Amino acid sequence: MSAERTARRIEEILDGLAASGDGEAAAAAEELVRTLMEFYGAGLARAVELLEKRGTDPMAALLADEVVAGLLVLHDLHPEDTLTRAGRAVHAARAGTSVDIEHFDPDSGTLRLAAREGGGCGCPSTMDATRQRIEAALSCWAPEVTAVELPHAGPAAREPALLQIGTRPPGAP
Repeated sequence: MSAERTARRIEEILDGLAASGDGEAAAAAEELVRTLMEFYGAGLARAVELLEKRGTDPMAALLADEVVAGLLVLHDLHPEDTLTRAGRAVHAARAGTSVDIEHFDPDSGTLRLAAREGGGCGCPSTMDATRQRIEAALSCWAPEVTAVELPHAGPAAREPALLQIGTRPPGAP
């Protein structure tokens, strides 16, 4: 597949779309999308291949980029496994200091996380917000993760102590 051949094909499709009616227009639009996907998928595959052959580590910059990583995942070209990419998502969600990845079940698509000791107050609302940030990041980095489990810590273990401030009882020293 070459850029010149792809450009010619796109032009043909657009001409056909302009000249056709309803059904043909929809079919032509579908073919246009398919052709473009094949073209940039082939380009990404070649970029990955060339970068890996350089011997240095320019690949790290590509893998750390959310947009490029998303394209690589979309075309099944990302060289990292699901857990590594999920770790990148946790880090990108700025949750890398408060949670650990426990397990990923590829059959169900469930990623189980655990709250790290000293990683925050453990409040349900805080943990829900953390889970939501991680889910948003996972949609790019590891879309095969379809569910995130982040259990709340037990109330006795994580609940902060309540300090009562008030007046002294009568007769107290």
